[in-house]
Amino acid sequence: MTLDLALSVATSGLRLLDRQMARGADDIANAATAGHTRKAVAGTALSAAGTGIGVRTGIATRDVDFALQSSAMRASGDGAAAALRLRLLSSVETAHGDPAAGDSLSGLMSSLRASLVSLREAPSDAIRRSAVVTAASDLAARFNGVAQAVGAARQQAHDALVQEAQSANAALSEIGSLTADIRREVAAGRSAADLEDKRDLAIGRLAQSFDLSVLRGQGGEITIVARGGMVLPLDGSPAFSVASATVGASAYHGGAGTLPGIMLGGQDVTRRILGGRMGAAAELRDMTLPRMTAELDLAASQTAARFNAQGLALFTDAAGNVPDVAQPYATSAMLGFAAVIQVNPAVAGNPALVRDGTQAVAATPGGPTAFTPNPPGGPAGFATLLDRLLDFTFGDEVATGVPQPAVASSGLGPDGTLASSLTGYATLESYGAALVSDQANVAGGARAAGDRAETLGKLLDQRMQARSGVDVDEEVSLMVQLQNAYTINARVISTVQAMWDALFGAVR
Repeated sequence: MTLDLALSVATSGLRLLDRQMARGADDIANAATAGHTRKAVAGTALSAAGTGIGVRTGIATRDVDFALQSSAMRASGDGAAAALRLRLLSSVETAHGDPAAGDSLSGLMSSLRASLVSLREAPSDAIRRSAVVTAASDLAARFNGVAQAVGAARQQAHDALVQEAQSANAALSEIGSLTADIRREVAAGRSAADLEDKRDLAIGRLAQSFDLSVLRGQGGEITIVARGGMVLPLDGSPAFSVASATVGASAYHGGAGTLPGIMLGGQDVTRRILGGRMGAAAELRDMTLPRMTAELDLAASQTAARFNAQGLALFTDAAGNVPDVAQPYATSAMLGFAAVIQVNPAVAGNPALVRDGTQAVAATPGGPTAFTPNPPGGPAGFATLLDRLLDFTFGDEVATGVPQPAVASSGLGPDGTLASSLTGYATLESYGAALVSDQANVAGGARAAGDRAETLGKLLDQRMQARSGVDVDEEVSLMVQLQNAYTINARVISTVQAMWDALFGAVR
């Protein structure tokens, strides 16, 4: 080996070691930087005619398990969806009150029945009559409060869709810009590893909005496909749009509905978006929360109707009307009734009506028996109405041997397309208890899903860190090895230089 060749080999080694140490120092400095992955600078041995002539320094590359990364992004999206559900549903759960304290819907229904039992013992007691009105007011207020909480959560779900569309567009624009930079670096033969880290971080943010897959090409290009086969544009143009809207009880999306959908390239893709916060918000707005509203409306309407059927219009809307529970939900006064149910002003102004009744009832086949209210100046101990209320309004029969009509479980929602799992409950208290439990379980389910996603996410993050993350101790150890190798190569160069000096001295 000539001195020139020895010097060339040692110099190429120094270049490689210099790049490797610089890369190691950068990894250590960015060990805590979000999205940063460990980089490697490889060298390729060069030879000619079987003789080593040095080493070629490669570009910095990453070692990323894309299947593991995809699973981690899916878990992150699931966690984001669960967090949104929990945030919106927690207010509904709180509005329901504490069943253990007796201030939930079922507990307040029981309190109303208890106040009637107490009044039945002394129908002439004005204090006990007022207690019935107070108990009825508490129940109506609870219906109002829960209905308002559900309505507010539904509005927040739509607002979240608007926000997620904007966030997704921003992420797609960033991904597109980074992809252009990466392709340019790859085409020029330079490392794009740091840019790829930034792009993966942006893809991870996008994956929190909805489920997606990433198809990667050889030249740094990628294709992002949302679950359902939708290819998303990366040219910087706005991809998604959701118009702002006020969400009322009768508003719905689809068909003749007034709620805007998630638009992608001029097409409504609301039903095709799955997973992440966007999928969760659409499900809450269009399915979960409208179903909850319908169940509340049914409970409130049945309560008002069953009292009214026995001769006491205890609950009405602001216009003094009682919903007809025999009508289809979506086209009846039941829609939105829980938000406006109140104690009949006539009863609130004259509590004696809870003993005497507000209207006569005509006997009907399959319905209640006849009832005549206690006339003015009638018996102070009049108990006919109270017996009817306790036996039938709160019972599973509308009259002896005649079962109460079933509470609807289908044809719900403002468009009549939703269904409830609350079936087979004949009494007001049993339906109310099931409603409170079921709606609280929805929030509990979101909480459990969030815990599962968080646990899985931590496990996958640990695996990602072990595979692609920076281990500072390991990097420091490697730096020591590189420094030793650098010292050896430097000695080779120093020795060659001394030999050249000696040779030139001999020639002179």
